[in-house]
Parts: sequence; structure tokens; C-alpha cells
Amino acid sequence: MDINILKELINLVDKGTKFAHATVINAKGSTPREIGADMLILENGETKGTIGGGALEVRVIELAKDCIKSNNSAIYNLPLNSKEIGMICGGEVDIFIEVFNPKPNLIICGAGHVGKAIYEIAKTLNFKITVLDDREEYLNEMRFPDADEVVLGKINETLINRQIDESSYICIVTKSHKEDFEALKAVINSNAKYIGLMGSKKKIKEIFDELLSQGFDEEKISRVKAPIGLDIATNSPEELAISIIAEILAVKNNKTTHPL
Repeated sequence: MDINILKELINLVDKGTKFAHATVINAKGSTPREIGADMLILENGETKGTIGGGALEVRVIELAKDCIKSNNSAIYNLPLNSKEIGMICGGEVDIFIEVFNPKPNLIICGAGHVGKAIYEIAKTLNFKITVLDDREEYLNEMRFPDADEVVLGKINETLINRQIDESSYICIVTKSHKEDFEALKAVINSNAKYIGLMGSKKKIKEIFDELLSQGFDEEKISRVKAPIGLDIATNSPEELAISIIAEILAVKNNKTTHPL
């Protein structure tokens, strides 16, 4: 691997960018580059590095964008004189395209007992963890030493000013009904892959009815997991946290919750 490509790869991973890494893993006959030549491809087709340029590279960029969209890594055999490439070299290459996904971002809205328990379990998994609260006595680095980010302030204001995408998983477990409502209102129209709201069925109905009365889309409200978590726990913070993380993993990994 080219050292500059490696540095840029690390930079993209650190920034949480989704991209693909294409590498020539086999080359026969006359080809533009040798085994080991590699390049990075972003979702928009922007590239870093080269595997030889020309029609071959154009085709690999197309394939890489398809891999990013489908979220699947793959190996492709590409004869250079094929109709889709049309080069006269006469050789062929095998290209390995590996997709790199951003670390999933778990946003815990509320640093109380349940929020702390969610954090304790999530830190053993591959999540970037952000904890939000307006209580300094609850939200501090001593209580959440391994969190990637702790944000002290009004939760709904923090959420409104935050980039939330399909790699985001949001747990709303604040200290009050009003804060739960405001937090949910701030993210209901986002592209978050998971939004979970803790509370009784009566409380959740009241919140949903209020959102509907304010003109929020019923389909978007229906995707909220509420009450939050799988139906496997008692009311202890630790068991609730396990049920919540289990539900998040089911959504993240596109799994049903049938027994193994």
C-alpha cells in the first residue's frame, strides 16, 4: 500500500467518512499497474491514488460506488479488453474493493441511571458514544471516562445543532417528560437509523399525540422504538440497558429478534 494512501485512509476513518479502498490483488499480462496498486473512492466518486487511470479506473470507481451503496465488499475480475472497459492491453486484473463504514454513533440523551448503564454496555462495543445532559453533577468525565464526547447543555438544542445521519442511534432517556418530548421533536425528522424513547405507554401516547397535533408525519413517528428496548428486562437500569442495546444491535445488523 502507498504510504500516502494509508495516511489518507486513517484520516477518513478518524473523520467518520464512508469510503471504499480498491486494491489490485492479481494482474496477468499487460496491465497499467502491478499487484498492490491501490486507491480510495468516496461516495461522490472523488478519489485518492490511482490503479492506472483510463477506462479501468473509471470502471473500478463505478464498482466502488456500487459497493458503498450496497455496503458490501467484493472482488472483481476485469479483463481489460472486455466490452465494458475496452482497453487494448490484453491483460486482466482482480480488484478487491473493501468498504469502510463510519463508526456508528450512539447518542445517549440523559446521563441518569439508565443512560449510565447504556454507556457501560455500549463502551464494550464498536460505538462512538456521545452523552448529553444539562446536569453537571451527572454529566462529567469522571462518570463517563470512556465516552468519545460529553455535551453539557440543553439536550434539544444540542440535537438541533448536530449532524445526525444514518449511522446515528439515539436513546432518549432524559429526566423528564418535557425533555423527552423536546429531544424527540428535535430528531424525529432526522435520518437516524434508530430512535428509542423510554417511558410508559401512557406517556408515549401523550408525546406521540402532541407531535401529531403539531403536524409531524405519522410514518416518522411510527418508526420510533417506544417503549425503548426489547421485552426481556425488569425495570433495573442494567437490565433495561441490555434490552436497549440488544434492540439497537438488531436494527444496526438488520436482524430479527427471534431466538438463536
